[in-house]
Amino acid sequence: MAGKKHQHVAGTKDLRMRQQLAQEAARLIAEDGIKDFQTAKQKAALRLHAPQTHNLPRNDEIQLALNQYQRLFKADSQPHHLRRLRQISCEAMRFFESFEPRLVGTVLDGSANEYSEITLHLFTDTQEDLSIFLLDQGIPFEQCSQTVRMPNDASVLIPGYRLVMQDAPVLLLVFDHKGMRQAPRCPTTSRPMQRFSLKKVEELIQLAS
Repeated sequence: MAGKKHQHVAGTKDLRMRQQLAQEAARLIAEDGIKDFQTAKQKAALRLHAPQTHNLPRNDEIQLALNQYQRLFKADSQPHHLRRLRQISCEAMRFFESFEPRLVGTVLDGSANEYSEITLHLFTDTQEDLSIFLLDQGIPFEQCSQTVRMPNDASVLIPGYRLVMQDAPVLLLVFDHKGMRQAPRCPTTSRPMQRFSLKKVEELIQLAS
């Protein structure tokens, strides 16, 4: 009986620690602009004096805590920032129309804040076409890359471009046309990532009005 009681207490303590870590990671994302869940987890563990813990929350637990934090502490400002980023996303998608843009990430799922980056998936079989397009338009950009996890669990390095539109940071990730049919896994849910076309994003803005 004593063993079961000890296991129950330990389990409750572990759950409380996971919840505290998730809440602190969510606060760091919302207040400090940390974009990467793993970084937020590690910093939260340091803040709570538990740097060696293996009892880190899952990404979906942090996402839930972030949504709760924004409802409690950012109700006056977060919806405004989200709407602005979605409107800029629409303008960016019109601008990159020839590359069949799709909106993904926090601006789509509704958890974006003033620090968030607009992320678009573009599609072209020749990456250089996008480079030439940006150069022709006189748009400054920085080349980058991002590792994504595909439906078959393979990690793939996707080329990208970072730029600024209307003071908002924008990340363009460039897939070939076959990539249109296979969305990477969402880092929060591990399910195929949601991708919205311009029309769907415009409908999303109208629904939220």
